[in-house]
Amino acid sequence: MPDTMNSDVSDVLTKYFDGLYHSDVARLKDVFHPKAHYVCATSGTLQYLTMDEYFPVVEARISPRENGEIRRDKIVSIERTGPSTAFAHVECSIGAKLFSDFLTLIRLDDRWQIISKVFHYELLESH
Repeated sequence: MPDTMNSDVSDVLTKYFDGLYHSDVARLKDVFHPKAHYVCATSGTLQYLTMDEYFPVVEARISPRENGEIRRDKIVSIERTGPSTAFAHVECSIGAKLFSDFLTLIRLDDRWQIISKVFHYELLESH
């Protein structure tokens, strides 16, 4: 795939990281498809949220920026499976948790959006 296609996905991931760091739901609404889902099983039970359930959680927390947290976000990899599907493995931290996210993205209406966020987290020792 041409590099410009991966840079388009990288731009979405940068907005994703910015949205999380600033607890900015408007940015997150821009990068998540309205029908996206949020899934985690780290605790041994299924945590499943729709975007309508997830965004209020983000709005209610003090942002990592406001807490003076150091940004720890990075794109580990991006894989493309065609002109309208991509998969990204990213990492970031919020509070005492280091997240490893698997994000599936789709391209519709000439823009990339996250349709699935499946993640695992570990507690940071230094927090």
